[in-house]
Amino acid sequence: VDVLKATALPLLKKFGIDGESLEIKINRRGMPPKGGGEILFACPVRKVLQPIQFTDPGKIKRIRGTAYSVRVSPQMANRMVESARSILNKFLPDIYIYTDHMKGVSSGKSPGFGMCLTAETINGTVLSAELASNPQGQGAAVLPEELGQNCAKLLLEEVYRGGCVDSTNQSLALLLMTLGQRDVSKVLLGPLSPYT
Repeated sequence: VDVLKATALPLLKKFGIDGESLEIKINRRGMPPKGGGEILFACPVRKVLQPIQFTDPGKIKRIRGTAYSVRVSPQMANRMVESARSILNKFLPDIYIYTDHMKGVSSGKSPGFGMCLTAETINGTVLSAELASNPQGQGAAVLPEELGQNCAKLLLEEVYRGGCVDSTNQSLALLLMTLGQRDVSKVLLGPLSPYT
């Protein structure tokens, strides 16, 4: 959800789908296996999409992120932030990672933690990466430090792949281009994901 909020919404805005009514709001965070999350998604109806020329990604200017913890110690989020920063600080000074701890009614039914990181460029390109802990009782337990470092490496991988849209949103960009008017849209993509 965090990745969609950070990357898909700006992409929709480029195609002319915008306004105050476009939003994703996280009411409750759910983690697998039992879930229990709740998201509010609102989007205005548009009859026509505008064509886009989006071929220069530009240089990275800042990194933002969210480290969330659900039904576990709030310290987990802080540990993820520290380990992610230990890698990203070598490349960029402007890094801010929010911590989001949910407990009680606002949390889902299963414990867990995760992280979403986004790199923004001077030209409005947003690249993202995310990781979450393994569901309770499935797979090996993941340390928050490990998860933070791996998420930072995934983000650097996305930056290395290049393109104006990250691998998560390639298919969305192409779909919106197809639905647009009979006009030329151009988008620069990195290596295509298997799904794309």
